[in-house]
Amino acid sequence: MTAIEIQNYFETVKKLVLEYSPKFVVAVIILLVGLWATSFITRTAKKLMIKRNVELTLSNFIGNLIFWTLRILLFVTVISKLGIETSSFVAILGAAGLAVGLSLQGSLSNFAGGILIILFKPFKLGDTIEAHGETGKVAEILIFSTKLITATNQVIYIPNGILSNGKIKNYSQLGIRRADLILKTSYQSNFSEIKSNILSFVATHELILQEPKPEVLVNELSETTIVFVVKVWTNNADFAKVSSDILEFSKTVVKL
Repeated sequence: MTAIEIQNYFETVKKLVLEYSPKFVVAVIILLVGLWATSFITRTAKKLMIKRNVELTLSNFIGNLIFWTLRILLFVTVISKLGIETSSFVAILGAAGLAVGLSLQGSLSNFAGGILIILFKPFKLGDTIEAHGETGKVAEILIFSTKLITATNQVIYIPNGILSNGKIKNYSQLGIRRADLILKTSYQSNFSEIKSNILSFVATHELILQEPKPEVLVNELSETTIVFVVKVWTNNADFAKVSSDILEFSKTVVKL
């Protein structure tokens, strides 16, 4: 390489540095300010939603959506300031997004299911639900799945796609729950006395609601026994305790 070629090379580099330095500085400033602004806007939006008592899952989802939308816009702005043609770049991103979308149809279905769950709220955090043969307390509603904690402290993840399209039994939504306890007694026993004793017990139980009124009803007359049902209402949190107490008491008055 001759001295003239070297000089021309440095002149070219110098020209490029002088031409792109202002763009690079502006792009860096936009990037730094934009990173701070996206975090600030996201935090502010979440605080406003919390003040207005927006459900926690929905506020987190909207906050994350705002955050990543602003970050994408910031990225496009920065590369445009650097002089990179954004139209072709966006076209490449769109093609890549389409390819990824076709290969991840199941994941996209779960993502859409998560949005439906958040919007229509068939359950919320802390609710006890039964779905697809599993029962547990909703611990977290994730982007692609919902996390349940069972009564035996096991963790179950159900994909949001099948969860949003299937049958969901929500035990917590209405606040109270009825316990239907099936019991049996012999034909030789005094059923009227058994019924009276059970009704007296549930009338004095502090965890059993008296409205709706507790009932003891004959459910079936089999060949050897009278099958009857005890129906009482209680708060969701007290359901297991109430059921256990009634069964324990019934053991002292029911005779087979």
